[in-house]
Amino acid sequence: MAIMTFAKAINEALTEAMTLDPDVICYGLGVPDPKGVFGTTMGLQEKFGDDRVFDMPTSENAMTGIGIGASLYGLRPVITHQRLDFALLSMDQLVNNAAKWRFMFGDQRGVPLTVRMILGRGWGQGPTHSQNLQAWFAHVPGLKVVMPATAEDAKGLLLSAIFDPDPVVFLEHRWLHNLRGEVPDGDCRIPLGKSALLRTGVDVTVVAMSYMTIEALHAVDHLSAQGVNCDLIDLRCVRPLDWQAIEASVNRTGRLLVLDTGNLTGSISGEIVARVTVNCWDALKCAPQRLAMPDYPEATSPALTEGYHVRAEHIAEKVGCMLSCDVEFSHLAQQRKHPHDVPGDWFTGPF
Repeated sequence: MAIMTFAKAINEALTEAMTLDPDVICYGLGVPDPKGVFGTTMGLQEKFGDDRVFDMPTSENAMTGIGIGASLYGLRPVITHQRLDFALLSMDQLVNNAAKWRFMFGDQRGVPLTVRMILGRGWGQGPTHSQNLQAWFAHVPGLKVVMPATAEDAKGLLLSAIFDPDPVVFLEHRWLHNLRGEVPDGDCRIPLGKSALLRTGVDVTVVAMSYMTIEALHAVDHLSAQGVNCDLIDLRCVRPLDWQAIEASVNRTGRLLVLDTGNLTGSISGEIVARVTVNCWDALKCAPQRLAMPDYPEATSPALTEGYHVRAEHIAEKVGCMLSCDVEFSHLAQQRKHPHDVPGDWFTGPF
């Protein structure tokens, strides 16, 4: 085990995969640049050569089509988009070709393509550079959608994604790249579709994804000091979803709060609430709740994004409401010494 950043863990996963399998290639806009896509691809071209690690023009649809063709030829491409928003230009290739291939050709073969996309907010990224559209991808049969929240999961899940026989959308929140944690050495794959139980409790089940897991950890630990104990489930993947873990927890606690990085309407959180309501109705002690982004785009101006994002204090307050008890939550906001649209003093823009 070694302590490293989330970004370094991504880099290690790519290095490990390319060492294990010469058919793994990595390309995308800015991949060999000096900053290496937030540091995640630094040094790869020097290690593996420019025939396996290379730049691409701003032609997202074309580069995805190339990746699909290369996958069918026997390679395992890893495409990198510096913003999820840029990848929207490749939706036709991703949805109509990559996702459908195994079904349309009688399960004879899939498309082992990994598509990395950076999402997230802050530092004035604005409405077209900060969208969290995981629900779009999760709606498409044939796509797996991964959203790691820790450095260990970033490495383990990316390795599994690269060696999966079908297309995987791998979503990295930009507020997580400098998060540090323990990461195992070598080939440390984590199965896709298995959640992680980060905290245990009997009062409320809190289900989170991506960066919301970090806010949830702050909130749940703050509540625990006040005698309120929560199950905290980090989904890791939003397709496939670990329904067994979610339903088992709700059947024990009787209460559900789902946290989503996306906009509220049509979100992953809504799907979870719907299914739990159907399958765990008799266990529920109160109506399931969810916290997500409001149904309008994120503004560029910090003055207009005050209150837009879900933070730890909002989570703690909601849990208190669900339990009909008074909990202290204002201290969570008072602890922050940095602007509301950045995670900490270390975070600088524009990317």
